[in-house]
Amino acid sequence: MRILSIAFAGLIGAMGLASFSASAADVKVQTVAALNQNRVALAGKTISAQGKVVKVNNGIMGRNFVHVQDGTGDASSNNLVVTSKQTANVGDQVTISGVVVVNRDFGAGYSYPLLIEEASITPKK
Repeated sequence: MRILSIAFAGLIGAMGLASFSASAADVKVQTVAALNQNRVALAGKTISAQGKVVKVNNGIMGRNFVHVQDGTGDASSNNLVVTSKQTANVGDQVTISGVVVVNRDFGAGYSYPLLIEEASITPKK
């Protein structure tokens, strides 16, 4: 019976009758250190993280750069740089969700080994 159920689910999916979409709520929240450590494997994937906003640069190249830390990692892996149309204030506790980009070079010395782009920023209440 289980094999029949699996086969039927595969048939429904193949026919396009099933609908699946991952929302930000479905994405597992990861630590800043884990994101830095696993950045290559996560490239192109949507991630979610939580932390405190420690720096904000608004309106640069049509986006806002928000730096988030959660207390994990060392000096080389404790910061997450997020680009978004949204912004936040230094000191805010936020949840972010966006796409992992690795080795992004904007030129003029602005190069990021890990960047979370097109992110949504949600303040924690």
